[in-house]
Amino acid sequence: MKLYRTSAALLLEHEHLTYALPDTNLDALVSLDDLHEHLLRSLPKLQAGADLLPDIPLPPPIGTQEVWAAGVTYFRSRSARMEESKDAGGGNFYDRVYSAERPELFFKSTASRAVGHLGKVAIRSDAKWSVPEPELALLCSPSGKITGYTIGNDLSSRDIEGENPLYLPQAKVYNRSCALGPGILVGEKPMSPSTEITLEILRNNRTVFQGATTLAQLKRDPQTLVDYLFRDNVFPSGCFLLTGTGIVPPDEFTLHAGDEIRICIHPIGNLTNFVG
Repeated sequence: MKLYRTSAALLLEHEHLTYALPDTNLDALVSLDDLHEHLLRSLPKLQAGADLLPDIPLPPPIGTQEVWAAGVTYFRSRSARMEESKDAGGGNFYDRVYSAERPELFFKSTASRAVGHLGKVAIRSDAKWSVPEPELALLCSPSGKITGYTIGNDLSSRDIEGENPLYLPQAKVYNRSCALGPGILVGEKPMSPSTEITLEILRNNRTVFQGATTLAQLKRDPQTLVDYLFRDNVFPSGCFLLTGTGIVPPDEFTLHAGDEIRICIHPIGNLTNFVG
């Protein structure tokens, strides 16, 4: 079951049919503790429309929720962070984060800074080394329950973060630095560890980078990440949590204006963005 946000309505995709959810406020809907059961109860009252939602631009499936992120949750990410910060003496810092019990958690975005499927993401004007970070994103209820999943793109300025770990907010948080979509997969059980995440970057219609990983490479359990985020914290409308990346382009790669970024997580779908 998938939930999409369009410019006019919320759409529910279930068993190859699309349903419109009338008079539904996204903030109220995604804040429910059991989103899946709520949608199942709604189905008998809805009238089915067209078949599967066409591949069209979609706003990010977010209301007033904050977007947070977890870092250094994959070994590949740990190695990349150590490499980019070696000149600043911060290499061992990331190794300790990867091995520690407490995860790295940081604020990433508000709804106003996020873009959706087929939207334009941005790279910082003062950055020289920028990369996408494809990630599984968790939708969390106000009580800290994982109620859904989507795809996240955590755009990062690696040269700024590598210069000094304290520059992390500037490397991570800026306008259009976060993409979410295409919709929310409302699941009854956790995503399988075998779930694959793929990334492809095209420049002038030619693939310049591609990579893949699986959730089996994620060091920390997603619910554990959520539990740490909710310690002494309150999210009245719930929140989104990006779970980290295991796909890192080589050091000589940086995004250019006009690049096309394709991220796929089956069965969530595909999130495509353009650098602009």
